[in-house]
Amino acid sequence: MPVKPQITPWLDDLTLLRRDLHAHPELGFEETRTSEIVARSLTDWGIEVTRGIGGTGVVGTLANGPSNASGIGLRADMDALAMPELETERAYRSTIPGKMHACGHDGHTVMLLAAARYLAETRRFSGTVHFIFQPAEEGRGGAQAMVDDGLLDRFPMRAVYGLHNMPGLDTDQIAVVTGPQLASSDTWRVVLRGEGTHGAKPHLGRDPVTAAGHFLTMLHTIVARRVDPLQPAVVSACSVEAGDPNAANVIPGTVTIQGTARAYSATVRDMLEHEIGQLALGIAATTGMTADYTFIRRIAPVINDAGVTSRAIRAAAAVVGEAGVVREFPPSTAGDDFSVFSSAIPGSYVWLGNGPAREGALHHNGRYDFNDTAIATGASYWAELVEQELNGPLSTA
Repeated sequence: MPVKPQITPWLDDLTLLRRDLHAHPELGFEETRTSEIVARSLTDWGIEVTRGIGGTGVVGTLANGPSNASGIGLRADMDALAMPELETERAYRSTIPGKMHACGHDGHTVMLLAAARYLAETRRFSGTVHFIFQPAEEGRGGAQAMVDDGLLDRFPMRAVYGLHNMPGLDTDQIAVVTGPQLASSDTWRVVLRGEGTHGAKPHLGRDPVTAAGHFLTMLHTIVARRVDPLQPAVVSACSVEAGDPNAANVIPGTVTIQGTARAYSATVRDMLEHEIGQLALGIAATTGMTADYTFIRRIAPVINDAGVTSRAIRAAAAVVGEAGVVREFPPSTAGDDFSVFSSAIPGSYVWLGNGPAREGALHHNGRYDFNDTAIATGASYWAELVEQELNGPLSTA
């Protein structure tokens, strides 16, 4: 595997840094320690640093040679998850109770830092590259916060690139596919309002618990019977709140149901929003109740631009070889707010192998860990991408 040779001597230090970040996880918009490490490292390498974009976000800007008005952006997410680490024997396990890097953002941060150092030292490109260290990817709106702080105006970009580790692919494999990569991620809430009464006298009230049962059963017919079978979609109820466990003889007056909806196309996304609401209102009408319905659009789908993705494929092939580039890879129903960037700028999001998808190695699992052998591959991909897209070598440093 043609890893950039300049990166190889740094691998021990990069591994130690990655494990240090793993041991000190920070949730979205709380990444003060992580962003300080990022900003200090970029500054030490002579890269222009802008802090406080989207709260704790950091942007490093490196220009070399004649630069066009717009450059390219490379994005890494920095935040951890609010969940406990279960692998207690790991020497670098989380030191913060209830928080851990269970999705590999510690590795993402280190790989982009390694690429930034390499590019600052070698300068084998002509143009401008923006290293985007994003806070709060895990559902807290970090990408939108960066955009609201003027990211796209202050750092003009003609293309933006994302990378995420993927268990199930080898660490010398990169999956790059045009089109849908990640689904939209939206939240819905239904409140069924009936009339509470004694559990022994249900006829004197309007039972929202029974109505909720009908709603939950019918909910799954939306994907099964309303959405085109050739169009992927997910609707899940994930939270139900009703009554008091200490009052098992009281029928409550309200039931609150919350869940998620996922789709890859705007048409299906619109349909899910409409159908969930229609079902809630219909159930309420037939049971003599009322329903409140809210649908919150959180993250748009990640759709890889064909032209930008063709350049990502070339860079990946230069690092892992043609055999290592996976060109057919199924999209994920997970979400990523990288879509905030790639909806405004042509973008491409690739998957870097994290090794076998075995028990404990999956994302958002309490025993997950980023695979440090992927650091060299990911950093080399980022570096190669910049050197190819920004007009080739100017320096042989």
